[in-house]
Amino acid sequence: MNYVAAENLTKSYGIRTLFKNISFNINEGEKIAIVAKNGSGKSTLLKILMGKEIADSGNVIINKDIQVVLFDQEIDFDSHLTIDEYMMTLHSEPIQALKNYHKSLESTDSEFIEKALAEMEVHKAWDLENEMKQILSQLKITDLNAKMGNLSGGQIKRVALAKLLTETRAEHRHTLLIMDEPTNHLDVEMVEWLENYLNKAKITLLLVTHDRYFLDSVCDIIWEMEDQNLFFHNGSYATYLENKMIREDNMEATIDKANNLYRKELEWMRRQPKARTTKSKSRIDAFYETEKVAKTDTRKQGLELDFEMKRLGNKILELKNIDKSFGDKVLLKDFSYTFQRGEKVGIIGKNGAGKSTLLNIIQGFEKANQGEIETGETIHFGYFSQKGLQYKEDERVIDFIKEAAEYYPLANGKSLSASQFLRLFLFDDQTQYSPISKLSGGEKRRLHLMYILYQNPNFLIFDEPTNDLDLPTLTVLENFLQQFQGSLIIVSHDRYFMDRIVDHILAFEGDGKIKDFVGNFSEYRESKKIEDGNQKQDDKKIKTAEEKNSDKPTEPVASKNQNSKKKLSFKEQRELETIEKEMPDFEKTRAKILEQLNNETDYEKIASLSAELENISEKLELHEMRWLELQELLGE
Repeated sequence: MNYVAAENLTKSYGIRTLFKNISFNINEGEKIAIVAKNGSGKSTLLKILMGKEIADSGNVIINKDIQVVLFDQEIDFDSHLTIDEYMMTLHSEPIQALKNYHKSLESTDSEFIEKALAEMEVHKAWDLENEMKQILSQLKITDLNAKMGNLSGGQIKRVALAKLLTETRAEHRHTLLIMDEPTNHLDVEMVEWLENYLNKAKITLLLVTHDRYFLDSVCDIIWEMEDQNLFFHNGSYATYLENKMIREDNMEATIDKANNLYRKELEWMRRQPKARTTKSKSRIDAFYETEKVAKTDTRKQGLELDFEMKRLGNKILELKNIDKSFGDKVLLKDFSYTFQRGEKVGIIGKNGAGKSTLLNIIQGFEKANQGEIETGETIHFGYFSQKGLQYKEDERVIDFIKEAAEYYPLANGKSLSASQFLRLFLFDDQTQYSPISKLSGGEKRRLHLMYILYQNPNFLIFDEPTNDLDLPTLTVLENFLQQFQGSLIIVSHDRYFMDRIVDHILAFEGDGKIKDFVGNFSEYRESKKIEDGNQKQDDKKIKTAEEKNSDKPTEPVASKNQNSKKKLSFKEQRELETIEKEMPDFEKTRAKILEQLNNETDYEKIASLSAELENISEKLELHEMRWLELQELLGE
């Protein structure tokens, strides 16, 4: 089934053309990711599909039998509504049935109550209510009576995401789900849950994201927006990179041929008299087309540079026995760490665990309750925070960068001008002389990041640098940081970015505890899963033993003959053998059901699996209790 058909779409703002004559189709079940640098028109294209923007030319045909749902960067909401009320602003029959049911709970009208219950059954609203609660729980939204106006930006985004996912489940029509950077403001557990949810859900998806692991897991088609065109790639992110490289190599070969032809044709053009004949007009037109190809700018935006970093002394940064609390909430407890020259450390943990607080303490923006910080005399911090770019009204991009320095030094004695450095971070000549106020949100983030790096610090501190950055910029940043010789601290939820850059993890695990782990992000996550699994097994054994002991009547010690053993009857011996044989099978079945539950998004299957889990857990518990009783009879 075809959802969307677009033909020859063109969109410009003033003299700037975002895309020209692009055509595409979206079919049922496809999961598509859009990749482009900020300012290329990704968000504009999404708004055109939503009917919020109009293309300059071309046609968009959306199947009348589908609904299009957008998860946008900008979220509209009534600040006076509670989270529960906001969730109920959805327009669908199951949601209306839910509203009527909740009203009926306060009603004494038996006819209204009966009608509300019937609507719940007809529209399967019981299932939707459970689905909504599960989604909210996974996104760590627990207080449904909280006012939307009192939530943080990250909380608002998570509530809006929960509403969107509920809406796609509530509607029985075909749905095209459009998501613009859905993983921003989500911690790792939430990202992994959403990744799994979208991967398993039977939906049609158009996605913009900078999270490459997320992209690879969820999408199998990539649209690349570049140079006003749209290129299509079937497969993974790696396939897209390979295809892009082949296309660029082919373009280089085409330009080389055009350059050779251009030189010959230019010589011919110069020999022609001013009054050219009609006979040569086609050749003249061809000359201008050849000139256009020959002058195509294919300069690679790589960063193979030999930087002259400010000197690092022997002492870098040392934290000794740092404590930090806000009231009863402990963020840091007796934390000590010595940073080494060239060390690249990743800091991870749940939102509110204290990661940003540690960065502020290191730089002297906040004071620790206790402890000592020693910073080397040669250290020059470069701090990329989440506060955003500060600039003067109507200030141009190039002038803003030149305020920091005219040139960026290289180790070979040469230097890069401000304009050359801007070009390395994907700001073309036209954009460099534009007012900062005209940049997109992502372009402002890129400029802010570049401004920090351009000041040539020797100790970089990044707090969520990848939020709202496009994939081309992330590639440039990663190349820069891999060559960076100074020390580096990164707070980020971007798994791919962290795996490429850091080799040491400080994990905030709650209550002031920080785990020091040598390895990259994925290695830490794998280690943590194994550790948590072992802990659950230990807790279960302790709980089973405690429950058994609590049920036993208290007996005087003297009444027990500790050295005696009792033989089991034939029947009891057979029972013990059967239990010992069945218990491992029950454990395997239970583990399999849990795995299925973790990967399932269909509520009916979730309900069925939950019933199976309860049944098998009950059987396993009865077997464990009886096994303990039989072991006691043996005196073991």
